[in-house]
Amino acid sequence: MSQRYSGGFITTNFNPLAPSVDYLIVAGGGGGGWGDGGGGGAGGLLTANGLNLTAGITYSIVVGAGGTGSGTTSAGGSGSNSLFSPVATSAVGGGGGSNGSGVSGGSGGGGGAGNAASIAGGVGTSGQGNTGGTSSSTLYGGGGGGGGAGAVGSNGSGQVGGAGGIGLTSSIIGTSTYYAGGGGGGSGNTSGSAGAGGTGGGGAGSVGTATGTAGTANTGGGGGGGGSQSGVGNGSGGAGGSGVVILRSLSAATATTGSPTVTYSAQYTIYTFTSSGSIKF
Repeated sequence: MSQRYSGGFITTNFNPLAPSVDYLIVAGGGGGGWGDGGGGGAGGLLTANGLNLTAGITYSIVVGAGGTGSGTTSAGGSGSNSLFSPVATSAVGGGGGSNGSGVSGGSGGGGGAGNAASIAGGVGTSGQGNTGGTSSSTLYGGGGGGGGAGAVGSNGSGQVGGAGGIGLTSSIIGTSTYYAGGGGGGSGNTSGSAGAGGTGGGGAGSVGTATGTAGTANTGGGGGGGGSQSGVGNGSGGAGGSGVVILRSLSAATATTGSPTVTYSAQYTIYTFTSSGSIKF
C-alpha cells in the first residue's frame, strides 16, 4: 500500500494477520490395574482460545495412545503425551495401581486394593487433571477410581470400587462434549460392585475375574480396574483410551497431514486429529 507525502511516495508494508486458533489437546489415558485394581487416570487436558500462530510454519501434531491394562502385579501402563508442537504438550494419564499405588500423570491412577491396606492414588498435574482415589482397606476390597480432568477419583469403600473422576466439557467442535474421564476401580468380590467410569470416556471397573472396560478412543479416558475373586483368580485392567487434538480457526489451513476430520461450525473450520500429523496455515 502506498500513500502520497510532500510530493513523493512512501510505501508501508503490512504483514497479514497471524492466523488465530483455539485448541483442545488430550493425552492418552492410563490403563487400569489388575486384581481389584485402581482405575486408570485420564490423559492430561489442555485448552486455550485465541492463540496466534505464524503463517507458513508447519506445526506437528502427535495423538497419544492409551496405556495398556495390567495383567500382573505391576500398575497399569501410563498413556502417551499428545502434542501441538511447539505450542503445548498434555501429560500422560497415570496407570491404575495393582495392589499398589496409582501412577501420577495428567490425572493420577487410582490405588489398587490389597492386603487390607488403604493405598493412595497417583497425583494429577496442575491445570491438566486430578488425583486418583484411594483403595479400600477391606480385604479383597475396592480399588480407587482414576482421576479425571474435572474431578478427583472416588475412594474405594468396602468391596465397592471408586468411581472415576468426571471429565471436562468443551464446545470446540460446536457441541458440548466431555473428554478425559477417569476409569472406575475394580472390586475384589463378586458380591461387591465395581466403580463406574467417569463421564468423558472413562471405562468401568469389573468384578470377579472379568477385565475392566477400556477407555473410549479419542477421549483420553482411563481404563477400568480389573476385579478379583478369592481362590479363583484376578481380572486384568482395561486399556486407556487414546487422546485427541482439535484445532478451530477462522482461517483455513493451507496444508495438513495425518488425515484430520474437517468440519464446520458457524464461521469456524475445525480440524480433529485422531492420529498424528501436521498442519500449516
